[in-house]
Amino acid sequence: MTTNRLQRELESRTQQERPKQWQPPELLPEPDKQEGYAYRWIRVSMLNNADPRNISVKLREGWEPVNIEEQPKFRLLVSGEGKFKDHIEIGGLLLCKTPIEFVEQRTQYYDAQTKAQEEAVDNNLMRQSDVRMPIFKEGTSSTTFGKGS
Repeated sequence: MTTNRLQRELESRTQQERPKQWQPPELLPEPDKQEGYAYRWIRVSMLNNADPRNISVKLREGWEPVNIEEQPKFRLLVSGEGKFKDHIEIGGLLLCKTPIEFVEQRTQYYDAQTKAQEEAVDNNLMRQSDVRMPIFKEGTSSTTFGKGS
């Protein structure tokens, strides 16, 4: 009794895999990371109106536009005209990079700003506190147990 079997090399595992699911495309593709740099998409225009103020602030913060040579997978997304020629722009957003040290320093700066503002709010609130009815009572609590007989 002979069975009709396919040769082993004609069998493939792809027939046994589940069918792939459709997924919506990413709005902003993730760039290939270069060590020591942080990447960010920065607005250069909105509703076809240029936003020079925003890009100017970001460039002064240390962000620099990424050249297409650094990210060849974005070759189709190159802006061929205007100020950011040969850079990666999608829908009014420009791919930029900066050293990680700048990002860490910026984070520390804004953490210090936030802490100073929180302390100012707390001090202003405590100034309105009355000893007869304190807003916050900083102190210790103790628990005592009764004597058993």
